[in-house]
Amino acid sequence: MYKVKVTSHFSSAHNLRGYKGKCEDLHGHNWRVEVSAFSKELDELGMVVDFKELKAALGEVLGELDHSFLNDVEYFKRTNPTSENIARFIYQRMEELNPSLRIREVTVHETDTSSATYVKDR
Repeated sequence: MYKVKVTSHFSSAHNLRGYKGKCEDLHGHNWRVEVSAFSKELDELGMVVDFKELKAALGEVLGELDHSFLNDVEYFKRTNPTSENIARFIYQRMEELNPSLRIREVTVHETDTSSATYVKDR
């Protein structure tokens, strides 16, 4: 099995609805996002996926989130903007944009020591 990964960043604010603690209040993060694609086989060029395509799709999705109040993004009006749900949102949007990218994992780091990963069960 082969795995390739790209990393990018976005900045945004959010608050966690129903949370009892500091995160219930408005606060922000400089999020780091890692997206991984997997394949048992390589393409005719010897790649899982072109890094350029993977980065472009990730950039498009993060552009929807960057410098926003996540709670105002349509998806997060009904889904609490936790790191776990942000990872799933990024995965789903990238799949919508280009299902051929073979994405299987999205990890969202809200700090250097805290992250959440969404893994597509295949």
